[in-house]
Amino acid sequence: MLFNSIDFVIFLPVVFLLYWFVFRGRRWQNLFVVIASYVFYGWWDWRFLLLIVFTSFCSYMSGLWIERLADPSKRRWVSAANIVVNLLILCVFKYYNFFTGNLASLFSIAGYELDWATLNVILPVGISFYTFQALSYSIDVYRRKISATHDPVEFFAYISFFPQLVAGPIERATNLLPQFQRSRTFDYTRAVDGCRQMLWGFFKKLVIADNCALIVNQYWDGFAGQTGFHLLLVAVLFTFQIYCDFSGYSDIAIGCARLFGFDLKRNFNYPYFSRDIAEFWRRWHISLMTWFRDYVYFPLGGSRCSRAKAMRNTLVVFFISGLWHGANWTFVVWGLYNAVLIILGNLLRLNTKYKDVTARGRLLPTLKEYLKMTATFFLAVIGWVIFRSESLGQAIGFLQHLFSPSIVNVGGLDCLGTLLLCLLMLGVEWLQRDKEHALDLSKVKHAWVRYFFYTLVFYTIYCLMPNQMSEFIYFQF
Repeated sequence: MLFNSIDFVIFLPVVFLLYWFVFRGRRWQNLFVVIASYVFYGWWDWRFLLLIVFTSFCSYMSGLWIERLADPSKRRWVSAANIVVNLLILCVFKYYNFFTGNLASLFSIAGYELDWATLNVILPVGISFYTFQALSYSIDVYRRKISATHDPVEFFAYISFFPQLVAGPIERATNLLPQFQRSRTFDYTRAVDGCRQMLWGFFKKLVIADNCALIVNQYWDGFAGQTGFHLLLVAVLFTFQIYCDFSGYSDIAIGCARLFGFDLKRNFNYPYFSRDIAEFWRRWHISLMTWFRDYVYFPLGGSRCSRAKAMRNTLVVFFISGLWHGANWTFVVWGLYNAVLIILGNLLRLNTKYKDVTARGRLLPTLKEYLKMTATFFLAVIGWVIFRSESLGQAIGFLQHLFSPSIVNVGGLDCLGTLLLCLLMLGVEWLQRDKEHALDLSKVKHAWVRYFFYTLVFYTIYCLMPNQMSEFIYFQF
């Protein structure tokens, strides 16, 4: 079920009313969350439910088993078995055809034709997200960071919680599972704030991302007939599209969860205000990057090892991150591109551990901050060209045309209106960059000012959302 669909407009208030006024009490509410989440997920194809039930069951049972074992080696084997089973399911549905196709191509170069059988299956929506969520639980139980839950309803609700099920944030059992284990009461203030965040998420998705998509889809495949300047504008629009599409989904998911008394992890922290590429990745898709940090980067040694090993660890993390996004060499190269940028930044001491708000306490950044943000944004634009391309050949061709002499030929301003909308959105987020979301107007004293702004955003969505709405980009991952 899509957030931007009539089905969800009907689904959400019905579930909200039943959750708070019919299914009273923690256990009944948890059971209802599982039922509602399975309806939400099975809306695409009921067969997808078989996989998520199997993943949930395996991780639930492995947690119980690991907790009961005292022998560390046996606990390690059980945890490893659960990891292998979950990753095997993910690889079969997401990567089988990719690996067998590439292997067949490799043998064909040597003169051998391999008749590999391919799997004609639909990639289950959100499988990468809920698989990683299940894995983090069993790993944390193995590490004794949390105790295994003995309530299957709580655990199945944790894995399938519908607001963040198909595109994150990727939750940890340490954060979300305890919220299913305690009683919840309706909090009007939190619910209203959730609605605000959802409204901003819908604005970013329906007004910015979907309008950008119309132009990007129109010109991307026919890039050879465009000037370099026009391609630069198209690439910039895709940079805004993917941000507003994915962060918009996260805003809707986090706001929706708040309606039901849950607090999800923050997934974006205004990444386009980053001052270097390392900071960018601390602000973009936070739940995924912290997952790789805790379960891949740190176990490999992190940065507390030799420089060569630290570089290797960065390459491994971003290689896996690229592959996680999809079965295409463009994603792998995109991941390695970002790894190289971070490694070069570390070697040249350009990366800093920025964790504060950019230009805190000032309306405008300093010239140095502005130049750093512009450079980081430009590097991100190049990366998103690789990410968006359907093949490496298309990515190379697009970049060659972009950086051709025609880049100085100012033209292609048919997308100027959409670009201005993007800059307007960016301006609002700049003014609100110290808030969790851009519609947090709690410090505005006059209520009429707040509601005027909410109404203006809603009216803008109504007037400017295109007739042709698109699915969220990260559904394919």
